[in-house]
Amino acid sequence: MGATVINSFRAGRAIVPAISRRSSLRRSLTWVVGLLALAWSGVALAQNAYVAGVNTNDVSVVSSLSNSVLTTVSVGTSPYGVAVSPDGSRAYVVNNGSNNVSVINTTTNGVVATISVGAGPLGIAISPNGARAYVTNDQAGAVSVIDTASNTVVATVPVGSGPYGVAVSADGSRAYVSNFNNGTVSVINTATNSVITTISVGSGASDVATSLDGTRVYVANAGNAGGNSVSVINTATNTVVSTILTANPVAVAVSPNSSRVYVANQSSNAVSVFNAATNALVATIPLAISSAPSGLSLTPDGLRLYVVNQGTSKVDVIDTATNLIVATATLAPGSGPSTFGQFVRPAAPTVAVAVPTLSEWAMILLGLMLAGGAALMIQRRRLA
Repeated sequence: MGATVINSFRAGRAIVPAISRRSSLRRSLTWVVGLLALAWSGVALAQNAYVAGVNTNDVSVVSSLSNSVLTTVSVGTSPYGVAVSPDGSRAYVVNNGSNNVSVINTTTNGVVATISVGAGPLGIAISPNGARAYVTNDQAGAVSVIDTASNTVVATVPVGSGPYGVAVSADGSRAYVSNFNNGTVSVINTATNSVITTISVGSGASDVATSLDGTRVYVANAGNAGGNSVSVINTATNTVVSTILTANPVAVAVSPNSSRVYVANQSSNAVSVFNAATNALVATIPLAISSAPSGLSLTPDGLRLYVVNQGTSKVDVIDTATNLIVATATLAPGSGPSTFGQFVRPAAPTVAVAVPTLSEWAMILLGLMLAGGAALMIQRRRLA
C-alpha cells in the first residue's frame, strides 16, 4: 500500500493514471458531440397536428415529419375544436356531444383529464401564457373559462347567441368570441371575465383569428345572407374597418408576421390567401373535389399551413412560401374531421435555435479545437 502511494506522487505533484487521461478525453468528446447536437437542435423537431374526428370520437396525431397518422387518441363524443398549449405539452379537445373537454398529454398522447363545460361546446383557445382556456358553448350562449393548472372551470361569461369560435389577443388581455346566430363578436376583458363590447359583423360568424401584432381580428362569416365574407376588426376602436368578400368561409388563420390571412372556403374547396396590409387576394389554392375544408392551422414558424378537409377525411399540408400542397395525410375513412383552432403543436423546445451556416460551423469547430489544444497543453504542463 505504501509503495503505491509513494509512486502516485512525485515532488508533491499528482500523477494522473493513463485511464484517467482516457476518461478525460472521452468526456471532452462527449461535450463536443453535445454542443454540436445542441447547435443542430430545432432543425427537425416535430410540430404534430391534432385532428379531431367528429364521427369516430377520437383525435388523429399527424406527424409533421412523415405527414402520416402516428396514433389515435379516444376522446369524448363528437369532438370539434382543438387547441394546443403554447409550450406544446397539452392538447385540449372540445367534445360537442358530451359537453366536456379532453386534455391530452402530447408526450404520451394519452388523456390526462376531462373537464365538464357548458352545453354544446364548439371552439377553444388558450391564453398566450397557457394559464387559461376559453371554450365557446353553442347551446348555452356562454364561454367557459378553464384554469389549466387545476383543470377546472373558474368562470362562465354570457355572450351572444350561438358562440362558435374564439381567439385570444397576443397580450392575453382580450378574448374575441364569434356568435354564429346573431352575426356578432363579443369582446371579453380577460382580467374581469366580462364582455366590454359587442361588434356587428356578417351573418354566420364562425371562426375567428387575431394578428400577432395585436392590431386586427379576422372573422369568417359563413352565412349566405350578409355572409360570404371576412370581417376585419380594428382592435383599438373595436370596429369593422374592412370586409373581404369570399365564398363560404368557415375558417381563418393569420401568419405569425401578420402579413397574410388564410381563409378556408368550404363550398368552393379552396383556400384563399390575402395580403393583410391591402386585403387583396394573393393566391387561391385549389383542394381536391368534395374536400369541404373545415379548419386551418399554421405552424408557429408560419412555414406550413394545415388544412382539415371534412369531406375527404384528409389533411393537406401547404408550403406557405409557394402556396402549393406538399403533402396529404389520410385519416380514418368517414371520420369527418371538423377541427378548427390552433391544432398544431409547437416544436419542443419552444425556444428557437438558429442553424449555423457552413462558415459558422467552421468557426465553431476551430474554436473547439483551439480550446481542446489549450486544455491539453495545460494538462501536460501539470504533469511535467
